[in-house]
Amino acid sequence: MSGYRVPKQRCRVEMRVSNSRFIATIGPASSVKDAQAFIRSIRQEMPDATHHVYAFKIGFGASVSEGMSDDGEPSGTAGPPAMAVLRGAEIGDVVLVITRFFGGTKLGTGGLVSAYGNAAKAAFEALETELKVTRLPFQLEIPYRVLEQTRRLLAEHEAQVDGEEFGASVVLRYEIPEQRAVAFGDAMRDLTTGQVSPRPMDGKQAE
Repeated sequence: MSGYRVPKQRCRVEMRVSNSRFIATIGPASSVKDAQAFIRSIRQEMPDATHHVYAFKIGFGASVSEGMSDDGEPSGTAGPPAMAVLRGAEIGDVVLVITRFFGGTKLGTGGLVSAYGNAAKAAFEALETELKVTRLPFQLEIPYRVLEQTRRLLAEHEAQVDGEEFGASVVLRYEIPEQRAVAFGDAMRDLTTGQVSPRPMDGKQAE
């Protein structure tokens, strides 16, 4: 997996069910700590609400951290329906808070599951996403004679140079999209007739 979709920015939708207001706020969170801060901010923004139900999914694919809460609603009627929508969406690093202002009419178990599930779906329908690309860190030591050609190759492979050190040779530190790492390593070996290979800085290989 070289990348996955993440929320581009926070967005909010509101719906009414039997006089209760359901306000779904969804946004990005790159860590559990970020998700917790997001949830606190919604609680502080609407302190008079009856419930602040939440669900979050940090990461994507096989490496995911999740959390959810019914926040006082009957067990299983709020957090799980919201989480089911998150799990079904091809998106990561996301947090959702569904704020309810009780309108005086009880919805029953089935009604709550439907209301929270529909609020979560509406939030995702309104959400704009962007691609989060997985980048790998590498270091490269090259002779001066291939510096400009190496810079061009780095740009062609969408690498981001983080640092350059000039001594007897040039040491470049860069991050490159995972799916580009092998091709760039091959290009560097071709350029230097096999004398130079990128050195991974996190244990992952580029060859």
